[in-house]
Parts: sequence; C-alpha cells; structure tokens
Amino acid sequence: MLAATLAIAAVPAAATAQTPAAAATPREVPAAAPPASSGPLPMAGPALAPSTNTRRAQSKDDRSQPVTVDADKMERFGKEGLVVFTGNVVARQNNSVQYADRMEVYLDEKGDRIVRTVSTGAVRIITRDCRTGTARRAEYHDLEQRVVLLGNARVWQEDNVVSGETITIFLSQDRSVVQSGRQERVKAVFYPKDDKSKDTQTTVAARPTPGACEN
Repeated sequence: MLAATLAIAAVPAAATAQTPAAAATPREVPAAAPPASSGPLPMAGPALAPSTNTRRAQSKDDRSQPVTVDADKMERFGKEGLVVFTGNVVARQNNSVQYADRMEVYLDEKGDRIVRTVSTGAVRIITRDCRTGTARRAEYHDLEQRVVLLGNARVWQEDNVVSGETITIFLSQDRSVVQSGRQERVKAVFYPKDDKSKDTQTTVAARPTPGACEN
C-alpha cells in the first residue's frame, strides 16, 4: 500500500522529452552495430530524433511540469534540503516514469525545486520517447540536464540496445555516451529496418499518442 506521495513543480528524476509533430526530424537507426570499444561510445538515439533546438525547448517545458513520487515511506530532512523515498518508489512527470527501491531527492535552498536525485535498487526508467533503461543506480543532475545510469547499465528501444558499465544521457543535447567497465566492453546491437517499416514508424512518430509507452 502506498503510504507517501509528493508532488512538486520541478524537473524529472530521469526523463527525456517527446517530439512535437511539427518539429520532428526523421533519422534512421544505423543498419549494423559499430565495433565494440573499451572507451566511451556515443549511443544512437531513436529512429526519429528531434533537433537540438527542439529538444532544448521541450526539456525547458518539461521542467515546469509537476513531479509526482509515490512510495511506501517518505522522510524529509529540512536542514539538508533532502527528501528520501523508500519502498516501491515510482516517480512520474509528463509521461516519463522512474522505478526504484530508494530515491533521494535534493532540493534547492528554497525547497521548491529539485536539483539532483539519486535512485538505487532495481532502477528502471521509461522516457517519453519510449526508451527504457535499467541500472543499479541512477543519478539526475538538473543544472547539466544529465542522467547517469551506473552499474550494468542498459538502454533499448524496440530491438536496438546498448549496454555498458555507465550510460550518460544529456537530455538537452540529444547525446549519450556509453562507457565500459573493467571486465566487460561496450556492446551495441542495431537492427536494420525495411522501407515499409520506416514508413510505418514515420507515421506513428509524427502522431505520438500520450501514454503510449508501457509503464
């Protein structure tokens, strides 16, 4: 039974913005996976990604939307500007969702805006453009508009998937970086799409349906 709920007009714990119909710019997913690398690897975005200016505008708009957090327990530490949620934590904002066992929410000096979040335990995120990510830990930094998935991180959309020890997503730049660990290298798999699939995907992406992702 959910025992604590917080709603605050702030930024999401981990989210990306959806592309408006008029601003979407089609872009194809690469037909084959790039060779594995022991260093950072730029992560391919969705098949249809918004332009940089569009994504920045959307990210700014999302920041004005309220964040709702449900959990079994909530503790607030006023002096530290910290709110801790534990037990089946679910954070939502504008069709983006994050799940975790524990989430620490750090607020600004006035206590009315989220500046950073740290989530641990069975972390799973679902973005507005229907990308899914999992990791042992997730950190969100508002100033840089940056999400970091740490520990056996994995992000996929449809059949395309990338994995590494750390995946950093820069929300306002439509850019991601995947880094390997000591034992495993970066892995990426991209599936080609035929013309019919591209036409179908273009039609669907041009008319996004709110709440279409499974969350």
